[in-house]
Amino acid sequence: MNEQAQTKNVFITIVGRANAGKSSLLNTLVGEKIAAVSNKPQTTRTKITGVLTKDETQFVFIDTPGMHKAVNKLSEHMLKTVNESVADADVILMMCDCTKKISPNETELIRSFRSNDKVILVLNKTDLIDKKEELIEKLAQYSELYDFTEVIPASVLNGDGLDTIMQALDKLAVQGPHYFPDDKFTDQPEKVLMAEMIREKALINLNEEVPHGIAVTIESVSERDTKEGEPIMDITATIFCEKDSHKGILIGNGGSMLRKIGSEARQELEDFFRIRVNLQCWVKVKEGWRNREGIIRNFGLD
Repeated sequence: MNEQAQTKNVFITIVGRANAGKSSLLNTLVGEKIAAVSNKPQTTRTKITGVLTKDETQFVFIDTPGMHKAVNKLSEHMLKTVNESVADADVILMMCDCTKKISPNETELIRSFRSNDKVILVLNKTDLIDKKEELIEKLAQYSELYDFTEVIPASVLNGDGLDTIMQALDKLAVQGPHYFPDDKFTDQPEKVLMAEMIREKALINLNEEVPHGIAVTIESVSERDTKEGEPIMDITATIFCEKDSHKGILIGNGGSMLRKIGSEARQELEDFFRIRVNLQCWVKVKEGWRNREGIIRNFGLD
């Protein structure tokens, strides 16, 4: 048997409501921080691919934005991304927050699965459920809506159920080549990863109104040696917001907020790229950019 015949692959599209734990699951399974994570809705804005190769099987995960009601052109693009991803999916992994009631958006999402016979339901956040009966009831409610291939209770935070998820996905792998190098964990360009790390820190530190209207672009990246001969990476980033008032909040009193965001992002960048980082962040206003197709396209969010 030749090498190609021995290898297997499985493409998994991760879908679900906002804050169900999709990006946390992706990061945990892949073993690298490739998707921004926060408690703010719409943290994930585009498809993010994560790759995990274990022995002969390559698992390719596609993280998608959370289901929500479209309120502007950006959110319309996000919903289109979800719908197209579901339509093209080989295997669908639906993440649900088992502490919440089934939402209309989830019901609509389940209807879009149509006759896909490879849909796994993951009931996440079981660590927040006190009574087993509540979990069983939630499981029954979802099972009435669709004939899922498997239903798996899990807590991504505690690592519970992850082995069961991987075993279920391995069963659905098909014979075929590995489409990515075995040591690769994402197809995201480095600049995109950098921008997402910075945006995540802004999401975590800012209040409810501002985060939805920010985007981050990496203007320049270069490496050099310090006088002591230590390698260092210089990164210049621009954080865009929609209003002058938001710019003031982003910068903070005496620049305190921007320094905090930059300091936390720099630490994560250093941990990820394993090199000392000099990060410079600037803030600019682009009014109403989430409703402007040209800017959305320039930010790579279409």
